[in-house]
Formats: sequence, C-alpha cells, structure tokens
Amino acid sequence: MENNNTNKGINRIASKGDIIEKGTKQGLIERYDIELDKAKVFIEILRGVEGVTYNLHVPEIGIATASLLSEIRNELVSVTTISMGEMIDPASLGVIKKRFMKEAVSLFKEKIPTIDPEMQEFLVGKLMQDMLGLGEIEFLVNDPNLEEVVIQSAKEPIRVYHKRYGWVKTNLRIAKEEEIINYSNIIARRVGRQITVLTPLLDAHLVSGDRVNSILFPISTKGNTITIRKFARDPYTIVDLISNKTITMDIATLLWLAIEYEMNVLISGGTASGKTVILNACMPFIPPNHRIVSVEDTRELMLPDFLYWTPLVTRTPNPEGKGEVSMLDLLVNSLRMRPDRIILGEMRRKEEAMVLFEAMHTGHSVYATLHADSATETINRLTNPPLSVPPNLLKAVNLNVVMFRDRRRGIRRVFQVAEFTAGKDKADANIIFRYVPEKDTMVKHAESSRFFEDISRNTGMPQSEFNKNLEEKKFILSWLIKKGIRDLNSFGKVMNFYYINKEELIEKIRKDDVNGILRS
Repeated sequence: MENNNTNKGINRIASKGDIIEKGTKQGLIERYDIELDKAKVFIEILRGVEGVTYNLHVPEIGIATASLLSEIRNELVSVTTISMGEMIDPASLGVIKKRFMKEAVSLFKEKIPTIDPEMQEFLVGKLMQDMLGLGEIEFLVNDPNLEEVVIQSAKEPIRVYHKRYGWVKTNLRIAKEEEIINYSNIIARRVGRQITVLTPLLDAHLVSGDRVNSILFPISTKGNTITIRKFARDPYTIVDLISNKTITMDIATLLWLAIEYEMNVLISGGTASGKTVILNACMPFIPPNHRIVSVEDTRELMLPDFLYWTPLVTRTPNPEGKGEVSMLDLLVNSLRMRPDRIILGEMRRKEEAMVLFEAMHTGHSVYATLHADSATETINRLTNPPLSVPPNLLKAVNLNVVMFRDRRRGIRRVFQVAEFTAGKDKADANIIFRYVPEKDTMVKHAESSRFFEDISRNTGMPQSEFNKNLEEKKFILSWLIKKGIRDLNSFGKVMNFYYINKEELIEKIRKDDVNGILRS
C-alpha cells in the first residue's frame, strides 16, 4: 500500500513517545495485535516525555487505493439492500456483514485479480468498519485491554482508559466536529433514536452491547463529545478476584454460602471500586434450577450459560417524551415473573429501594449495588433521603460487602464485610472482616452475630456442617485456581456440576480429572 494517509474523518498523529533517540523505540512498553473483520492492526504502548501513549498502527492507504475503495463502496451500496428493520436489529449485524464481505471480495477479485490475499482482507475489513461501524474507532472498541474510549472534541486526541495504564492519550484525532456528529447520528439511528440541537444528549448502546453517551456542542463547551463504556467480553470470575487479591478465599466462600442458601447481599463502594465486578463474579454461585431476573440501566452483567436468567434493561423516553421504561417499572414487573433471585444494577430512588426490600421480606433472594464507602455509610445512605428505608427493614440484608479502590496503587479490594443489626429506630453494622491497607490484607474483625443463625434457621444446619461446607468450597476454589480454570463458562460448568452432584465433583477433583469435569 502507498504510504499516504487518506483515512476519512480520523487523523493519526505522531506521539512524542513514538520514536526516541536515533529512531529506536526505547519507550516501547508493550505491543499486541488486534484483528477485526479479518483486518489486522497492532497496538504499541509507549512511554515518552508526555507519559504513556496508546498508538494504533493501521496500514496507510494511498490515493489510488482510496479511490478504488470509494468505487467499491458505491457499488456495494447499489447492489446490496438493507431494510430499516435489519439496521436497528443487533442480531442482524453479523448477517449484514457477511453479505457485504462476500460482495466486497467478489468486487476486489473482479477489479484486481492479482491482489494479495492479506491486503484484500484488510481492505474488506476497512470497508466494513467505514460502512457499518465507526471507522478506526472500531479497533479501540474491540481492544479487550480498554475499558473506556473518549472523544473529547476535534481539537484533542482520543483518550482511552487502559486496564493496566489508566487514562492515556492515543495517536488518533477526529478531523472535524461534523464527523463526531455523524458518528453520534449513526449510533442513534441504530437504536431508533436521534440526537439534534434540540435533543443534544444521547444515551445508547452499540450492537456489541457497549454503552455510548454523546453530548453535542454547545452543551459540551469544548466541542461534540462521545464516551464509550465497554461491555466486558471476558468478565472477571471469582477465581480471578482471589488470584489478584481483590477478595480473599474466606470471603469468597462466605459469599458462596450466602448465595447458595438464598441470603440477601448488598454490595456497596465508591465509583469504579468494583461493585458490579464482584456482583457478576458471585452470580455463578446461584443454583441452576433457580430463576434469575436482573434489572439494569446498562447491561453489564454476564452470567454463565447454565443459569436460568432473564436480563432486563431500562429504556429512556423518545424525543416526544414517550416510551420510557424505568427501573421501577422493571422491578415491579419482575415480581410478576416468579423469580427466585432478583438482581438490581444500582439502587438510586426510594421507590426502587422499597420494592426491593419488600421483595426481600416476601421471600425473594435479592442482590443489589449501592454507592457508599463503608458499612456505616451504607446504612446512612439507605435510611436517609433519597432512599429513606425504615431502619427496621434493614435486618433483611444478610451481608454487606464494601468495595474500595486505591487509586495510588491502582488496586481494588474488599474493604469490609458486615451484617446489619436493626431495631425500630436505628440500624448498626457488625463488621466481620476489614481491610488493612498497610499490609494489603483482610483480617477477621468480629464474629458474626446473626449470619449463620439466619442460615441455620432456614436450613437446620449446625455450625459443624457450616464449617465442613466452607472447607469443601475452599477445596474446590483452590483447585480451580491451581488449574487456571477461570473463564466464565468453564467456571459455570464446575458450579453446575457442584449443584448436580457435589460428591462426584469433589471425587473428580481429587483425581485431577479436568476433562471429566468440564465435559459435564
């Protein structure tokens, strides 16, 4: 390909950390490849005078090649028809892409019979991204190492939040403000919405499930902005969280026990402290014969295939103010779906809290997240406006797990595990485990005053059986960590096996029969 960048809408800008001293890449921290629609590119993470930068390297396209792509693009549009129903149906995107790619390959073979297969794959992939996606931004969206992609304006480089390096600049910049508006319109049309001067705010989802927020100028005073929060393709499991010290084995097994025996769990913490990560990691502990209904503003939960799960998401009103489906609507409706377990993405309003606590008191097992930095603060948030839950209802919460994020060290940890003791006018927190920052470890703070008693009342299990049960769980989790069985569906298979035949599972683990367990 000619060395002449003509990529529409996006400019790749040189990073000062790109080449350091005599053309050698002394600032290179990491390099990895990304493949999307058979188009291959590579990423370099560099450390230079401006800190860490994220550089996307895409083969550059010359004038002649760009002209050919434009010609093929026009022909594809004329020979391939797509209905509006297909455009707004996420399930149809894969079919549309296959149709376009098949036609594009035929056109390339017709116009350039001698084209190199690797070059053809890249050009076909580029066509797919430009025609059906967001151009080179699609590579960022499909980088599993990124959590957020932010277009601030056409005046600034695109920024990303990398799992290992935090917020970093990229070598990409949108050429014009009009291009950002165009991307926003593409996203809006796919979900049957619109974004205009009169309705300058858009909250939507890409077909991949990633959440998109777009705000137009002058509401965003620097320029038009787009924020993409990525949906986890490979979520953390409890095996990952024990391995990276986010949670301890003792707390993980305690949560497993709580979820197995239908206790109610609240997970609280600050922004980006890992509340949803912990919630998601604990859900495979639910038995497979229990119906689960989840209610979220944004689809973030990913549960293994073996679970009986109905995920629900809210919907914002259209420009005429119609069609809204609120979290309260879904929460009330979920109670009519005969759920055994209800998961609420985040508790924000009094009505939601009251319905949720009513569900706890009518025998449903409930899991939810809440913004609060400690167990005591969780009680204060629950019992004061805007939630205003009567203190005596808090005894329905069996465990409160508080998450903590240490921004200086870039780590997330369980900060406290507590249970609530509630009277008529006041509720208190009994902290069972607490985090010691200087040692980066969890310690036992106090004995449980009611958790085991609550389970015993429902199951008739004595304390000796609790201890045996917890040891069995530790044995299973330790083996999973040792064998590196950590992906969601493999972990789910082990949990499914546990509930079908626990004794056989333990026997297979003793025999180290990995294949026998994962084939189950």
